[in-house]
Amino acid sequence: PRFDPQQVPVVAIDDPLPPVGAPHLRPDALRGRFAAPPVWTPEFQHDRLFRPREPSAASVLVPIVARDEPTLLLTRRTEHLTDHPGQISFPGGRAEPGDADVVATALREAREEVGLDPADIEVLGALPTYTTITAFVVTPVVALLRPGFVTQPDPHEVAEVFEVPLAFVMDPAHHRRHAIDVGTGSRQFLSMPWEGADPSGALRRYFIWGATAAMLRNFYRFLAA
Repeated sequence: PRFDPQQVPVVAIDDPLPPVGAPHLRPDALRGRFAAPPVWTPEFQHDRLFRPREPSAASVLVPIVARDEPTLLLTRRTEHLTDHPGQISFPGGRAEPGDADVVATALREAREEVGLDPADIEVLGALPTYTTITAFVVTPVVALLRPGFVTQPDPHEVAEVFEVPLAFVMDPAHHRRHAIDVGTGSRQFLSMPWEGADPSGALRRYFIWGATAAMLRNFYRFLAA
């Protein structure tokens, strides 16, 4: 049976940590942070491998929609996929031989998965890699997305595209730590559950967890340093 992370007990909530203030989430502030990055250390760098597998390079786009109150564009993967079915994720995927670099991979995958036009994207920079439970070595490429963009999700890979307030995921009061004992020891992970309207307007609970939450936590550390 599929592992259900929502049933794993919460052992801590990181509300003692300060949120990243709204002025630091504005486009000019984000540009400045990447232009002159601080000295910092990523908090999460890898997960325990689920099964033996040759590592594969991959990139994801971390698209921040430059609204008056910035949002983060995320996707919900379709249920039939082999890797991470049904999970909340960034647009992205495996590097291909024709990709010039990690940015090219992220932009190509974002176009193929959700139809984002590179002309609407301003790349700010990259965060340190994160190795997923399925042995993908993922580079998060952070970018600003111009409002007015159009999405065309690939129905094979993407069940839904939605936005979550950037301030929500940059506030550790919403970062929950889970722990569970498995056959090979204890497994721990973060989640950032968010309730918002789906494309039909219905209220839905989006359970952001695993690699996506880990990369967002590293982004928080980068902005808060």
